[in-house]
Amino acid sequence: MKTAFYPRLAWTNIRKNNNIYLPYLLAASLIVGLYYILRSIAVMVLQSKIEGYGHMYEMLKVSATVCGILSFPVLIYINSFIMKQRKREFGLYGILGLGKNHIAFVVCWEGFFAAFASIGCGILGGALLSQLLFLILMHLVRLPVSLQFQIPLVPVAATIVLFFGVFAFTLVMDIISIWRTNPADLLRSSHQGEKEPRSRRILTVLGILTLGAGYLISWSIRSPYDALGLFFPAVLLVIAGTFLLFISGSIVLLKSLRKNKKFYYRPSNFIAVSGMLYRMKRNAAGLANICILSTGVLLMISTTVCLYIGREEIIAGRYPQEVSISAHHIELEEWEELQRAEENVLQKWALEQENPLFWRNVQIAVILQGDRMVSLSEDDEDKMLTVGMEKIAGVAFIPLEDYNACMGENRSLEPGQALLSTNRKGLDGRKELVIDGEQWEIVEELPEIFAEKKVGDPMLNNYYVVVDSVETMERIAEERPTLGGLTYQKSYDLSGDPKVFEQAEDELSARAAELASQSKQDYYVQVGARELNRRNFYQTYGGLFFLGIFLGLLFLMATALIIY
Repeated sequence: MKTAFYPRLAWTNIRKNNNIYLPYLLAASLIVGLYYILRSIAVMVLQSKIEGYGHMYEMLKVSATVCGILSFPVLIYINSFIMKQRKREFGLYGILGLGKNHIAFVVCWEGFFAAFASIGCGILGGALLSQLLFLILMHLVRLPVSLQFQIPLVPVAATIVLFFGVFAFTLVMDIISIWRTNPADLLRSSHQGEKEPRSRRILTVLGILTLGAGYLISWSIRSPYDALGLFFPAVLLVIAGTFLLFISGSIVLLKSLRKNKKFYYRPSNFIAVSGMLYRMKRNAAGLANICILSTGVLLMISTTVCLYIGREEIIAGRYPQEVSISAHHIELEEWEELQRAEENVLQKWALEQENPLFWRNVQIAVILQGDRMVSLSEDDEDKMLTVGMEKIAGVAFIPLEDYNACMGENRSLEPGQALLSTNRKGLDGRKELVIDGEQWEIVEELPEIFAEKKVGDPMLNNYYVVVDSVETMERIAEERPTLGGLTYQKSYDLSGDPKVFEQAEDELSARAAELASQSKQDYYVQVGARELNRRNFYQTYGGLFFLGIFLGLLFLMATALIIY
């Protein structure tokens, strides 16, 4: 038999079966193109050395890895569908005299043509689009970059190696399938129906339990910190429960309906239940995949779009004023030196402070125990993990004179009295606050104070307690372990040329860090600046938006292929 016979026959087979091969090649090319584009843009970001390129490079690399992993089940699923449609054709070849090794040679050539066309078209299309998409990414993250057409070789090599491996794996599976079946079975395989699936009540119960556990975990989350650790376990449980209920639960339900004679022995119900039961073993996995992938598309795209659209609101909430300075474990003389350095920087850039606020505070961490609080030390990490983050709170003590100065009020408090404001859970009408047995009478529970967004961790329960004097606040710092000791805080808006805000804030942050490093005291300074951090927000949320669209497109394509 001539050597050219096999490639000619393989090429003829692909052309004759274009109704199933064309969607396969198109989908494979798109997947290859998506993977190559992500890897190529990651290399471009790395080579550009733009600000924040390291974080963006890692996000792109992880997304490319996810895309590569998802390509395996998608391409294997499509290939198995094609092979099932062509089993009768392969059986006919065997009846006409072609041995299993000859059929394997034909399948090898078909796999080679499919791999060559898919990888070649994917890389070529990706090379043409990657430059444009790189510019779109830079626009989303608000970073200027010049266009230089390039085709990085490392992504090309990585794409070829990965997807030739995928196609080789599917080819081995096809050859094993053909080798283990005789031609007569192959010829009859397309006419063979599927056996009625068995009822698997244990899997059904397991599916109900895992699905219920996933939703129970999500319903029980009370704080953002808990959500970070429990999100992925809840998602995995819901995915497992969905698969189990589609694959086994649907069979149990249909057989239960069949046992109900009054329901089953009606013309419409009889045909519907019998047909669904007979074919559900094959369709259940596809339906479960459609549900999970379509949910992933909605979740990924909606989340990233909302984050990107609401980025300015997030920045405004994170930085209510243009500049905020927090100095921990600092002495008065060092604070005054820091203020002089701050004034010099603002004078250099012709900027002035507007609406300045200054206050001192001492913050401690506590465990909420009913109507009481118990302070925590640095050695109580195990206790924090035991009680859960929803039971952990931060309490910031602020002297009354600083509160009056910032709020423009003239309140007075007696020793043992306090004002209270909280961002989460109040005292439920109680008029006393008890910490380590010490009790404060709450004169008034305020809806919001000036420090609401500037003291403590916004993800935790925070209590802001205004005490009668500085001496009371200092006594609390001496008696309890604090989260930074005595802290000086200041925040203000800037007036002047907005174009120089970022440069001035950058210099101010650098100068504060320099003074802290030169000090003999062990103090540290945190400078929060809106314009200085706006670029980081745009890079993070712009990159997530870009990747959300990409991975959403991959999930959507997989969903469409399964439906097809």
